[in-house]
Amino acid sequence: METLVIGHKNPDMDSICSAIGYARLKYLQGDTQVRAARAGNTNKRIDYVLNRFGVSAPVFVSDVSPRVEDVMEKRVISMPEDTPVYQALNLIEKNQLRGLPVTDHDGCCLGLLSAFKVSQHMFPHRDEIKRARIVKSSLQSIIHSFGGRLLANRGDEEIKEHMLVVGAMSYEELSRRMTSYEPDRVVLCIGDRDDVLQMAIDRQVRAIVVSGGLAVHTATTRRAREAGVVLISSAFDTASTVLLARGSIAVREMLDRDFEHFHPEALITDVRIKAAASRWSTFPVLDDDGMLIGILSKSDFLKSIPRQLILVDHNELAQAVDGAGEVAISEIIDHHRLGGYSTNAPIHFWNNPVGSTSTIVALLYRQNGVEVPKDIAGLLIAGLVSDTLNLTSPTATAVDREVRDHLAGLAEIDPEQLALDIFSVGSPLREMTPEEVITLDCKDYDEDGKQFTVAQVEELGLSELERKREDLLAAMEARVKKTAATFFALLVTDITTQNSVMLGAGDPQVLAAIDYPVVGRHAWLMDGIVSRKKQLVPYLLQVARGVRS
Repeated sequence: METLVIGHKNPDMDSICSAIGYARLKYLQGDTQVRAARAGNTNKRIDYVLNRFGVSAPVFVSDVSPRVEDVMEKRVISMPEDTPVYQALNLIEKNQLRGLPVTDHDGCCLGLLSAFKVSQHMFPHRDEIKRARIVKSSLQSIIHSFGGRLLANRGDEEIKEHMLVVGAMSYEELSRRMTSYEPDRVVLCIGDRDDVLQMAIDRQVRAIVVSGGLAVHTATTRRAREAGVVLISSAFDTASTVLLARGSIAVREMLDRDFEHFHPEALITDVRIKAAASRWSTFPVLDDDGMLIGILSKSDFLKSIPRQLILVDHNELAQAVDGAGEVAISEIIDHHRLGGYSTNAPIHFWNNPVGSTSTIVALLYRQNGVEVPKDIAGLLIAGLVSDTLNLTSPTATAVDREVRDHLAGLAEIDPEQLALDIFSVGSPLREMTPEEVITLDCKDYDEDGKQFTVAQVEELGLSELERKREDLLAAMEARVKKTAATFFALLVTDITTQNSVMLGAGDPQVLAAIDYPVVGRHAWLMDGIVSRKKQLVPYLLQVARGVRS
């Protein structure tokens, strides 16, 4: 079972660092199937921290929705297109298959062979019984089908339509009928009828099968060899020999080439609908090149998905990676408000009103008696000081300070200097496009059926904001229109003064109800507001509720 430790979309420093830190704790406790993941891109500040402490970025995962590759059978039973039907039928019966994929010799899927199609060939309707004597196969394959022993000449590998003829009637009648057959297509099956055997050699039929393991005179064998007639001995009786010979036809001759197949990355929710409406119960799984890489049966939809999530730094599905609601969530480690998420079974849920999720992860190391590795200690400090603006945010607690100082000793760094180094790396307003700025660290909320988004960026001063304000507002208004959200708020925080300016777009009633000082079109000065979680979101919720009432 793969476990992904993953933060919210558009991850910030705390989301990335806490995911890496908690995944490492799980690994140190013996869980080798756990790995850190991210649902969005990193930024310059996050990259700086990762590089500084020599840690790779979590693997990018955009969607965890269950897919065909999660439940398909990877050990595929298939066979090449030139396989005789009797071998295919044995394989189908042995493994209780409803459909058998058939491939070319490069592994490309050509179609499906069904037991029903084979049974139709082996036991045709009586109106089509005359066609049953025609076997499109090589003579070698026919001989091999009943384990024949060559007495004279060799059967070739040329695939052609052979006619199976049983010498069960009078000599005269059989002789008369033989005149209407093409000799080089005839495979005559007889018992101990020397007169018929001699007649068939004279007519130079393609092959003669003597059934029942009956002896053939040496002189007759010599005559057959000189006439170029393939003479074969079968240990089975005539009826059994003919039945087996009919199974020598290659499976390519009775394939269903118009078959339903799926791509390994197809969503289970989409595939389930198609499979339910299909006449097939078995579905080859093909890659982009048509190569057979798996098989899917309708019963596979009942399998559990071999993937689960541990959510860090959020607990609302609106903020989670796409598809999170379709897979098991085994743990949630967070420090935000509860978003109304419910589970089908009890889970480990640690929600603590501290300044960062990195703080909680450090406490989990302590709780489990595991020392924080030096590189992880550095990462957790970075997540903590970034999310609490180096303990100056109103969300910061005494616990955060104690944890930060403890981690600093393990990482052997000065947390004050680390905070300055982090915030001096890059300026979102100066170096990013408006679209990148508003999605750098944004979270979606769903309250009473109303969707809204709150984003935040930190700057060393707000000198760039006025120059970029109209472009930022245009990007926000475009996003509101695209997502049909009620409103979008961007909090631009000056970490040197601990003040912010908020930009807003969306519902005019909501914007009109904001009672902070206006400093420009759809812009408000918010002295002392630096925390999205503890200050801005509660205020915006109060504003929105007031508008509704």
